[in-house]
Amino acid sequence: MTPKIISIVDVRNTSVSHHSSLGPVSLIESPLAVPTGHLRDALGRPLHDLRISVTDRCNFRCTYCMPKEIFDAHYVFLRKEALLSFDEITRIAKLFVAHGVQKIRLTGGEPLLRKNLEKLVAMLSALKRPDGLPLDMALTTNGSLLAAKAQSLKDAGLQRITVSLDALDDAVFRRVNNVDYSVADVLRGLDVAHRVGLGPIKVNMVVKAGVNDSQIEAMACHFKDSPFTLRFIEYMDVGSSNGWTKSDVIASADIVRRVAKIAPIECVPAAQAGETAQRWRYLDGSGEFGVISSVTQAFCGDCSRVRLSVEGMLYTCLFATSGNDLRTLLRSGADDTLVSTRLAQLWQARTDRYSAIRATTTDRLDSPTDKIEMSYIGG
Repeated sequence: MTPKIISIVDVRNTSVSHHSSLGPVSLIESPLAVPTGHLRDALGRPLHDLRISVTDRCNFRCTYCMPKEIFDAHYVFLRKEALLSFDEITRIAKLFVAHGVQKIRLTGGEPLLRKNLEKLVAMLSALKRPDGLPLDMALTTNGSLLAAKAQSLKDAGLQRITVSLDALDDAVFRRVNNVDYSVADVLRGLDVAHRVGLGPIKVNMVVKAGVNDSQIEAMACHFKDSPFTLRFIEYMDVGSSNGWTKSDVIASADIVRRVAKIAPIECVPAAQAGETAQRWRYLDGSGEFGVISSVTQAFCGDCSRVRLSVEGMLYTCLFATSGNDLRTLLRSGADDTLVSTRLAQLWQARTDRYSAIRATTTDRLDSPTDKIEMSYIGG
């Protein structure tokens, strides 16, 4: 089945001038009081999770994320000087931690392509929450470089990883990643990561109808009774380059029914508010799996995540059409009080609930065509 491809609107902040920006940076009339660590947005949602994209590059060309027809040899990626430095990333992260962030996840693109990433992991791992507890440090990767990087990442302070794997059948997986990369190499990376002590380790499978939905049962069987937790993800309308339609979505309820035919299961209560995955446990004690249902069961109501792009744009929703330029603020000489105030104001003004609104629409979604690409701010 040939994927429908739609050209993307480039909303990246490619300029590196200190006097130009993309996205609103409003004036701050008065500084914020000392951060309390308990920020709430306009809908009462707390701020707990910061996702940081460290590169806009990836060595895969998955059809649902970076289709080769768009991200080809002529696509212009961001220049090095446009990227936030490790010091700039750490500075923003530290201010967010003071406002209540407890978890940091590094994403991409493919984050392991960022040179000396271990240095950034070490810098972020040194941060402490106001109560003195360490941060929950995680990373999402396609696994292609994981075997070589797992030990150094663990030594730097990384705790958890999530690995994307969209099929167990090698031919299907190669078609999805579109660069002829093998399943065996990803599985080897998983084994190495487990051996060096990274964990818990989750495996994400984006399920797209007619592309890899035939792999649901095979993936469930393979990761049942293993050290890894499999999570099935409904194919989402992140960005606009992949030509998403609802007909491409396999509902998580259907996935659960198919897995239940393999072995009896039961639903597990969420461990904490804001979890994206609904958990299911095998009754024979052989582990659990999860489903992420952003399309059919929106979880906007307790979303606690904010996203920082590789060149310093802040997004308060995965489905955003615009962001706020922090890089210009940082490089203009603003002090920490000013930057901290801006971060607080952005979160306090947040009203995003795209998935919840989408759930009330018809099957033919009237969706913005200039949403930020997943490869740009991570999943």
